[in-house]
Amino acid sequence: MTAEIYRDAWGVPHLRADDALELARAQGLATAHDRAWQIEVERHRARGTSAAFLGADALAWDRFARQALLDDTARRCFAALERRDPETADWVLAYVDGVNQGLTEGARRTPEFDAVGLVPGRWEPWTPLGVWLATHILFAGFPAKLWREEVVRRLGPDAVALFATDGPGTSGSNGWLVTGERTATGQPVIAGDPHRFIEAPGVYQQVRLSCPGFDVVGLAVPGVPGIAHFGHTGTVAWAITNAMADYQDLYRERLRWSGDGEERLVEALGPDGKWHAASRHVETVEVAGADPVEVEVIETERGPVIINTDVNGHAHKGGGQGGRAGEGDEEGGGEDRNGPISLRHPPRVREDLGFSSLLPLLRARRVADVDSALDDWAEPVNVVQAADIEGGLLHRVAGRVPVRDPLNGTRIVAAWEPGHEWHGWYAPMPRGTVDDGIAVMANQRGPATPLGVEFAPPHRATRLRTLLDARSDWKAADMAALHMDTHLASAAPLLDRLAALDGLSPAAAALRGHLLRWDRHMAADSTEAALYAAVRSAVVRRLAAHPALSPLTGLPQYPEVFRPWLALLPRVAFALESLLTAEKLYGIDRAEVVRAAVEEVAGDPPKGVWGDTHRLAPWRAVPDPAYDGSEPGSEPVGEPGLSGDHDCVLCTSAVPGLTDRAARGPAARYVWDVARREDSFWVVPFGTSGVPGSPHHRDQLPLWLAGELAPVVTDWNLLSKERGTTMTTPTTPTTPTTPNAYPITIGGERAAVHEEVVEGLGTVRIVPVDAEADLDVLHPWVTAERARFWGMGGFTREQVLETYRHLGSLDTHHAFLAVLDGEPAALFQTYEPEADRVSECYEVEPGDIGVHLLIGPAPDGVGRPGHSTALLTAFTTYVLRVLDRRRVVVEPDLRNEKAIARLIRQGFVLGPPIVLPEIDLPEIHLPEKKAQLAFLVRE
Repeated sequence: MTAEIYRDAWGVPHLRADDALELARAQGLATAHDRAWQIEVERHRARGTSAAFLGADALAWDRFARQALLDDTARRCFAALERRDPETADWVLAYVDGVNQGLTEGARRTPEFDAVGLVPGRWEPWTPLGVWLATHILFAGFPAKLWREEVVRRLGPDAVALFATDGPGTSGSNGWLVTGERTATGQPVIAGDPHRFIEAPGVYQQVRLSCPGFDVVGLAVPGVPGIAHFGHTGTVAWAITNAMADYQDLYRERLRWSGDGEERLVEALGPDGKWHAASRHVETVEVAGADPVEVEVIETERGPVIINTDVNGHAHKGGGQGGRAGEGDEEGGGEDRNGPISLRHPPRVREDLGFSSLLPLLRARRVADVDSALDDWAEPVNVVQAADIEGGLLHRVAGRVPVRDPLNGTRIVAAWEPGHEWHGWYAPMPRGTVDDGIAVMANQRGPATPLGVEFAPPHRATRLRTLLDARSDWKAADMAALHMDTHLASAAPLLDRLAALDGLSPAAAALRGHLLRWDRHMAADSTEAALYAAVRSAVVRRLAAHPALSPLTGLPQYPEVFRPWLALLPRVAFALESLLTAEKLYGIDRAEVVRAAVEEVAGDPPKGVWGDTHRLAPWRAVPDPAYDGSEPGSEPVGEPGLSGDHDCVLCTSAVPGLTDRAARGPAARYVWDVARREDSFWVVPFGTSGVPGSPHHRDQLPLWLAGELAPVVTDWNLLSKERGTTMTTPTTPTTPTTPNAYPITIGGERAAVHEEVVEGLGTVRIVPVDAEADLDVLHPWVTAERARFWGMGGFTREQVLETYRHLGSLDTHHAFLAVLDGEPAALFQTYEPEADRVSECYEVEPGDIGVHLLIGPAPDGVGRPGHSTALLTAFTTYVLRVLDRRRVVVEPDLRNEKAIARLIRQGFVLGPPIVLPEIDLPEIHLPEKKAQLAFLVRE
């Protein structure tokens, strides 16, 4: 079977294959070629290992990813997917195979890898699920509960409504459905734009996926197979926005500890008044340019502990409840504000991310098919619109929302108090209506109202409906103008306050006159928009600095990843409309605040137009030399000026009072013509390629800035076949599943039993030891002082040769060399425990395999951080996945503290110390050894 990759004029990959599995493999390959750097960053973020090459700036996220158990949750979800839906699991595996096949070439094209010294790693079957989870874990804005908790504590419960917006966490998305009664073709049109942090390369990837079972165009998430959010199959199209549902809970925990060091045990107080064992271990986060950081990972019956500090920012060190000395009130009465905080969310509870929806969505022919597919949707919770060529319409909520006490949705609740448990899932999910041929979704209150706490203001939804109501002959090509609408309805409260002022200075009065005559459009070339933004920012700063709100300035030092939700100034900025219209505001004289702000701006007005300061500020993992002009011979592209604002349909979000630069905005725009897919349109902020210097790296940016759209191409005759991308299914699997079933031979070298790319190192090949051929490597290694715990110090060459000849003659013991990029890197030995002296010291279980590991000296004499751990990872992957063993058994010398510490970091669990009996080999006597048993279980 084969798959082929075609490209249109914008570089969009159009993939065609003989079946769904080959198509998934082609999608993985194309993604690795186009977005290798991006998806490798996302893989590391999902695992909590990005600081190892991005440095200290990435540490806060890595700490959260480890404590939230993102990678472990992805593993569990994939294991459950294999049980529940093996077809989808195989499809995900095929995508992973394609990614692994294409990463080396993708990395070769992309300079960021060399810039940070990163070697692309190996994708695991669950990696796409980890990427999806890491992308959406903060989507529902659970950190807003931290903010509400502090507002209640410091200003009282009535103050919560004043700041009722998720602000920094979300800026919303737009979507609209127009039925055939309001279009020129008589068939529906679906359009919209997801608003997210703008990243370079973009968070959405235009793609076409075609095989005998389906032919779909849409926007994919790089690193995830299929087309989840926005797609058109030719007969039915669908799109989503964030439902603003609340489905993640925070619990204040009471913990108590016993023991010391690695033997330290932890228990959590449950709602039954009893202490229950919690899991605990310590992980090490590598940080480029800094010392490694240890992270304590705890999980209670509610979920992983994501905040393990008290309200003063001090880490809990153990002892008593919530880190205090003594056991305190075991009945759980009273309020404890110092306890650690755990997170409970549906993917961890259900072991499901909703991937079973992905293939049915691709195969959908009618609205009913989309509706049925979305019954399996899990994360995140979305509002979905769909339409088909037979008149079918859909407007519903999809996802998993737990049924529980309403207080769970607004505050941090006490884990030890009854009544905060989950009781099943909300069903059936709410459905909306299509009134007068129009349905609009813009994160406002709508069908998802029963499921949420805070929603976006109605301004974008109201504006879109007003514009759509004006016509009944809409065409797909007309929708681009709606994407770019800049009317700012939320300006009214400030302008009303301004209009009521008297006694202004002449300069301030003139400024007010300009603003009251302003058309309230945040156009990039508007001087009035720049004046309004300046006055607004001055009002925000003055309100945030007012003594009445000062209790909210000294909030606890929660982990850095949550601080955007906890900073007062952004909270004031995004709640300004509410703060200006509330009946009372804690004695603040808002008229005087506005007066002072307009006088301030009148004394030093902005010198230009809104687009001079309201500029695009995309996130990049590392700087792009071609963008900032540091690349030799290049001119800096700079940050382009933007129209729009937070509450405009063109939602380009800055933080008034802090910066006019916009980090959020339309991550894509789409228009699906249901009648004629070839009349559909789309655009992304930059381009299809994440490779600097590629012609498609930023070729769509001018379109995106101008509000223009690229046509969706469906005619294969208009596409160019990518040279050298015909993929033929290999005759052997890329990941062996039985011992030594598919030895890999490369370039005539010795056959390898396993090969993988280890990030930060290179390609590791595991080859059987040839005693004669490898003697020059083996003898100096095993007899060196650094290998004294190996037990062969003082051996002659002949004795070492005889030892490995003897091992080579056994069916139960095997020796291997790890070859790293052609250079011997480590000696690796496996043995059947029941055939070894270790069986006399512990109870051997089925599936056990024993392992010895000796890391060789670095060829240049200079060690590399993480080198030993990475090699150990490759070996454990071989014995657990390739040899399909259940448990690894190791018994390092008890004095080898460094090796034991490395095993613990790798996840091994220590057993009891043992004394291994003496052993005789031919002509060689090995004395007894005091050893430390340790085990690594595959799960």
